Amino acid sequence: MTTSLILNVIGPDRPGLVNAIADRATAAGANWLESRLANLAGQFAGIIHLQVPDDQAEPLTKALHALQTHGLRIAVTHAQSAAEDPAARTLQLDLVGQDHPGIVKEISHVLFSRGVSIDELATECVEGSMSGGTLFRATARLRVPASVTTEALRDVLESLADDLMVDVELDSPAGA
Repeated sequence: MTTSLILNVIGPDRPGLVNAIADRATAAGANWLESRLANLAGQFAGIIHLQVPDDQAEPLTKALHALQTHGLRIAVTHAQSAAEDPAARTLQLDLVGQDHPGIVKEISHVLFSRGVSIDELATECVEGSMSGGTLFRATARLRVPASVTTEALRDVLESLADDLMVDVELDSPAGA
C-alpha cells in the first residue's frame, strides 16, 4: 500500500532546494507524481505530490522537516481523494486586461457561486507593449458541473469582463 503526500514548500530561493527534496523522496522510495514550483518575488514556492510506501510516510515527513532551515518551511499533508462528479467537464478560461485590484476576487466569486471548481490557476502581471501599462493575465483550468452550461458560464463571465474591463475566453482546453 502507498500513501499520497502533498508538500507545500516556501522559503528564500537558493540552488539545490528541489534536489534536497528529491533526495529525501528517493531515499524513502517515493514516486514524484506532479508538482508546481516557482520563484515568486525571490521566494521558492511549490506544491509537490509524492506517493510513498505506507511504512515510509512518517520517516519521509521527518526527513523533509529536517530541511526546514534558513527560513524554508515545509508542510506535509496526507492526501485524500475528493469525490469527483463524473458528469463534470473541463474548460479553460483565459483572461487579460489592465491590472487592478479585485480581478481574481470577482472572477472566483462568479465561478464559486455556480459550483465551478478551479483545478489550476496561473496568473502574471506583464508590461503592456502597446498600452504602456501593466497587464494582468490569467489562465485557469475549470471543473464545471453538468448543471452549468458552457454558454451560461460564458455569458456571465463576459458580462463581468465588461465591468472589470478585461477580455475573457472560455473554451475546451487545448488537446481536449
